[in-house]
Amino acid sequence: MQDLATLTDDAFIAAIQDWLTANLPDDIRERWLNGSALFTVPQDAIRWQRILHSQGWAAPHWPEEYGGTGWDVRRQHLFEMTCAKAGAPPVMATGTHMIGPVLMKFGTPEQKARFLPRVLGCDDYWCQGYSEPGSGSDLAALSTRAVRDGDEYVINGSKIWTSHAHAADWMFALVRTSTEGKPQAGISFIMLPMDTPGLSVRPLITIGNDHELNQVFFDDVRVPVSLRIGEENDGWTVAKYLLEFERGGNFYGGWLATNLVRLRRLAGLSGADQDPAFRARMAAAEIEAETLHMGSQRMLSAMSAGGNPGPESSAAKLRGSEINQVVTELTMMAAGEFAIPHAPFDTLNAPGPHLADEVEAANRYFENRAMSIMGGSSEVQKNILAKLVLGL
Repeated sequence: MQDLATLTDDAFIAAIQDWLTANLPDDIRERWLNGSALFTVPQDAIRWQRILHSQGWAAPHWPEEYGGTGWDVRRQHLFEMTCAKAGAPPVMATGTHMIGPVLMKFGTPEQKARFLPRVLGCDDYWCQGYSEPGSGSDLAALSTRAVRDGDEYVINGSKIWTSHAHAADWMFALVRTSTEGKPQAGISFIMLPMDTPGLSVRPLITIGNDHELNQVFFDDVRVPVSLRIGEENDGWTVAKYLLEFERGGNFYGGWLATNLVRLRRLAGLSGADQDPAFRARMAAAEIEAETLHMGSQRMLSAMSAGGNPGPESSAAKLRGSEINQVVTELTMMAAGEFAIPHAPFDTLNAPGPHLADEVEAANRYFENRAMSIMGGSSEVQKNILAKLVLGL
């Protein structure tokens, strides 16, 4: 393929579209567009990231020295949105969007050399151990304890709502290494293999009948101190940096673009777009999505100057969650009486050319209710913005 950096925006998008037509597997695309889960099926996420990696596009936002593309943030955004509109699933963000940037910022040279190439090639599949049964949005209240024993930490406790822990090779987690001082001061950031003795995973099935979430238990789990990122008791600094990328790393835009594709497709097939009231609501949602897109561009421009997403990531996360929920609600309305929560459904024996969209509409609606909680609840984002704007 020709050097994309020399192309105009339109030619850049056309080149990406041509590549997707030739390289995006139909089965992965259909599972993603017709499924209800918030995240890509692990096997599909791994396979798709490796296809992207073979082209050098697994992490366009990474610096070239670590295997990124060297594209500016505008091109990175155009690439992500073009992929989403074509029905390509997102790669699992815990690797390229979370632990990757954290390692680049805070990792030792040995940690970078060991883990970054494996994150890029999806040789390691990562999950995030933040929330606990007694500390979700109040992350500083976490109680999973890591006690130093020579060159190891001994970890006891539990993490909950852990996406894809059942499929992951590694977890990055926040653990309490001190109970002195304010809660934030006693937290450390640890990486650990998921096959470590004493670690167990219990599935949590969602209201949309998907297995994405889990509870993870630690029973005298021993982890080498060398797998800590940053200084002991300074994990809160690392965690805040990671959360800016989780909330503002722009993959909410990809989810929204995909959900808009589903909405337009189903509204056209079902005839819902012939109703003036429905059409007005759909147009309003599309305008809101475009507004979010413009705000994301400003944030990405700041990142292109060498900065990180900053508190503005909270605004992107807040609005992205809200608009996604509106879009999936409209999709369920377009499905009409077919949008009935169901057990696994045999679409091969069902009538209608768009039944896969219809029968998953309600499940997708219920799954997206979690968007205003996951990654920090909307109330938390509003508090962050209030402190920023009002100086509270």
